[in-house]
Amino acid sequence: MAEQGMMRNSTILVPVFLPAVIVSLLLIIGTISDPEQAGELFQQAQSWITETFGWFYMLVVALFFIFIVGIALTSWGNIKLGPDHCDPEYSFPEWFAMLFSAGYGIALLFFGVAEPVLHYAEPPVGAPETVEAAKQAMQIAFFHWGFHIWAIYGLVGLVMAYFAFRHGLPLSMRSAFYPLIGEKIHGPIGHAIDVFAILGTMFGIATTLGLSAAQINAGLNYLWDVPVATWVQITAIVLVTLAATVSVVAGMDKGVKRLSILNMVLAIALMSFVFVVGPTIHILESFVQNTGSYLSGIVERTFNLQAYTHSDWIGNWTLFIFSWTIAWAPFVGLFIAKISRGRTIRQFVVGVMLVPTIFTFLWFSVFGDTALNLIMNEGVTVLVEEVQADKAVALFQMFDLLPWSSFVSFLAVLLIITFFVTSSDSGSLVVDSLASGGVMETPAWQRIFWASLEGVIASVLLLAGGLSALQTMTIVSALPFAVVIILAAVGMWRALIIESHREVSLQAHMASSRHMTGSQWRHRLTAMIRYPTRDEVENFIRNTAMDSMKEVVDELRKAGWDARVGFDENLIRAELVVDREDQVGFIYDVRLVTNPVPEFAYAGKAGRQGEQDYCRAEVFLRRGGRSYDVYGYDQHDLIRDVLDQFENYLHFLDNSPGKLPWNMAEHDDLLNPPEDDKNEKNDVKE
Repeated sequence: MAEQGMMRNSTILVPVFLPAVIVSLLLIIGTISDPEQAGELFQQAQSWITETFGWFYMLVVALFFIFIVGIALTSWGNIKLGPDHCDPEYSFPEWFAMLFSAGYGIALLFFGVAEPVLHYAEPPVGAPETVEAAKQAMQIAFFHWGFHIWAIYGLVGLVMAYFAFRHGLPLSMRSAFYPLIGEKIHGPIGHAIDVFAILGTMFGIATTLGLSAAQINAGLNYLWDVPVATWVQITAIVLVTLAATVSVVAGMDKGVKRLSILNMVLAIALMSFVFVVGPTIHILESFVQNTGSYLSGIVERTFNLQAYTHSDWIGNWTLFIFSWTIAWAPFVGLFIAKISRGRTIRQFVVGVMLVPTIFTFLWFSVFGDTALNLIMNEGVTVLVEEVQADKAVALFQMFDLLPWSSFVSFLAVLLIITFFVTSSDSGSLVVDSLASGGVMETPAWQRIFWASLEGVIASVLLLAGGLSALQTMTIVSALPFAVVIILAAVGMWRALIIESHREVSLQAHMASSRHMTGSQWRHRLTAMIRYPTRDEVENFIRNTAMDSMKEVVDELRKAGWDARVGFDENLIRAELVVDREDQVGFIYDVRLVTNPVPEFAYAGKAGRQGEQDYCRAEVFLRRGGRSYDVYGYDQHDLIRDVLDQFENYLHFLDNSPGKLPWNMAEHDDLLNPPEDDKNEKNDVKE
């Protein structure tokens, strides 16, 4: 777009970049000029939003959870986030490590001990410091960090990945609104959506950096008596932000992925240590029991607003955590989307929601129940007072009661720092992408700028009231973005309806295409028992396929259709294209694909001994590979196959008007994703 490229070596989208920076700078200047008054305003804003919109936060989180699970359970769950023939870019362990580190690794370290202990000491309902209070404390922790927050992350990531990789739209929140407003996503409305996403992300990251700095300070105080002070925490933010700039310059694979894997190794090592030296059997028993209690009470807790008690507990805990997640969702969602190309919607939902949630439950069982066991069964009641005085010291105070406390505390500080760096650098990558209109590769100076700005915002909010100010800005910024997520979900639902309609229409005449005539049955048998060489298949595509397509194109042109045929030397691809003004176009191409010869081929004489690979002439349509081979077809039979697919295409157009949720002519891109030759070359061996 013309708005991009504000300066040389820049991908900045000015109408998004400037408003986001201006709002951030105004916040910084206003807070620095009068930190005390800013803190009071933040507190007033939090109270008003909590009292007025608490019901809204709880309701939308429930809707997000129902929506994403519902999609995964339908036939839409089989849809790939990308062309039908693409494969996942990252292995499952790498994928999980990255989404976990970006998602909430810091939160687990900060709240893993603190939250169960605080709920035990001050439960929302019932008597404190009792067995019932302990049960309630663990169930609340499970609820706060379970399925619901990953439903928020997952929904935002899903809509971004779906529209970007399936339909070729920018990897940005604005793309989810294409089914609702069409090309206006590239105008002021789309810019405003991305500005909200950037601001929410910035304040969500600032909250995480503030929590991390406070906990690093607590760890340094425990290890080396470094004073607990705001200046120490700001210094920690500055130093870790500098480290994050190194990682953010390295990029996704070299920086973020390696740090994420290191985070997971350290986190599992820390959890394993506490599991072994702590009350192991009790941890296992409580894990099973609390998981069951969580599942049995999930509906009631989802809609519980303490409407009859009018307590501020819900605002200080549940609403803060959910709003923090909503504000954090553009960052985590876009980050998860970037690493999820090639997975099906069902794989995405299961991976994003189920695996992290189980790990989270195990984490809280290990750390939370170990702390509660020390208090209830070993009489270490002083731990309650220490945690109430400062949540950030909870983890280190518990370690002090376990073997090798100094070493384990040092390991915990190291893990907090690596999580800190990962959150900052991956957050900078995401914000920079949003500020560039969804551009994936951006100049290093832009990423450094956003990493620095995140650190500055976290520092000034600490000056204006510490963690309470961070908490307030998170709740405030989440409110408008919650509305954005609702509309994005509606946009995806409408797009999925079109997806279903397309699949039905393309299969409407499959019965006719299965009736083989002429020599097709011989060609099919040949394809089953013979494994042609690359030269044979390439010759077939260059001659038979191209000649067949040219005949079809000649006839279409005589009838006034805009049709053409071409050959791609890089992919060894013969392509027939039919363009229709204001309608979805038709593409039929035959492409050379290399596969290993199966083991059973060598059992008979048909297998070619010594050959490791064979080639196929596979058919590709707009949606990707159709996974069938036409090598060996004569010209007549190949023309028949082209016409079968063209007839399916015409059937789709004929049944579209009046049945699609919006005018197809105005939203052509949803069924016309651009060719991604780079990715296709990775999928097709040459």
